[in-house]
Amino acid sequence: MSKKPPEAASGQPLPGQADRLLRQLEWHVIRRLDGLLQGDYRTLVRGSGLDLADLREYQPHDDVRHIDWNVTARLNAPHVRVFTEDREMSAWFLLDLSPSIHFGPPGHAKRDILTGLVAVLARLLTRHGNRVGAMLYGAGGAYGATSAEGRSTRAVDAVLPPRSSRAQVLHLMHRLLQPATGRAAGGTELGLLLQAGLGGIRRRSTVFVVSDFISAPGWEKPLAQLAQRHDLVAVRLFDPLELELPDLGLVLLRDAETGEQLQVDTHDKAFRQRFVRLAAEREAALRAGLAAAGADTLELRTDDDLIDALLRFMDLRQRRAGPRRRAYPPGLRPTTVPATA
Repeated sequence: MSKKPPEAASGQPLPGQADRLLRQLEWHVIRRLDGLLQGDYRTLVRGSGLDLADLREYQPHDDVRHIDWNVTARLNAPHVRVFTEDREMSAWFLLDLSPSIHFGPPGHAKRDILTGLVAVLARLLTRHGNRVGAMLYGAGGAYGATSAEGRSTRAVDAVLPPRSSRAQVLHLMHRLLQPATGRAAGGTELGLLLQAGLGGIRRRSTVFVVSDFISAPGWEKPLAQLAQRHDLVAVRLFDPLELELPDLGLVLLRDAETGEQLQVDTHDKAFRQRFVRLAAEREAALRAGLAAAGADTLELRTDDDLIDALLRFMDLRQRRAGPRRRAYPPGLRPTTVPATA
């Protein structure tokens, strides 16, 4: 993953910073992907079924809405309609930019990983005629506004309507490179972002939810509803230190969501074991929630290679879609595959 570009003294992105970063990603990441995948990015988005291409017997992973009941009755076996993909699909990015996203090593924090991933995916999609839009949550501004009950009065900070151009990608990247201006009152509520997606995305689209899923409860139901209406991809970001603490002696821990600080002794083996156990319990609950929603899930560590991660993702999409295509060229497989992707 590329290093985070420098910012101006005011904290605002430098002039042309988004364009320089995008050119860097186009040269180092997209160009390599073009060679590895031979330009076949069809697994990124799935069509909504506009052009009938074939009929075949029903398989367990098929959408029951595509069953052809007339053919099923005639052949006495369930058959589904297979459609060619709409080459001008819309893709939406629902982006969690809440304070915990800033955790990680300099230049490789979760927000840096989010920016690089979104930039590459958005450019690949727009380059092939697809439209991309975005909803940003937790970056500041409206995110800090609260009601008398202490809850956010608006779900998202910004909405970028879907468009297909390199300028749209640059606009999105410029927003992502801007520093946060506020902190969540009462913590992150990812469900608000997902509800905004449910209400704002009318046409069936490919929806990427990019988050660390460190949030108040209640996001599971709207995530499952999004998966029912759209082609949903959940990208879960995390840092290895969120799963296991090294032995570093006295360490001052700070809650990125609330600002609360706590000094702990990492020399204490029992403390480190409790930390690992609690982290494992949260991991199990999180993965269960994502699996129950029915979303394609990509787990992305802050020390992951972006190209390897994208190859993993496309292979996952291919396996979920069935045996029609391969995301990998013959003989090429990823070296590591995480539990969910």
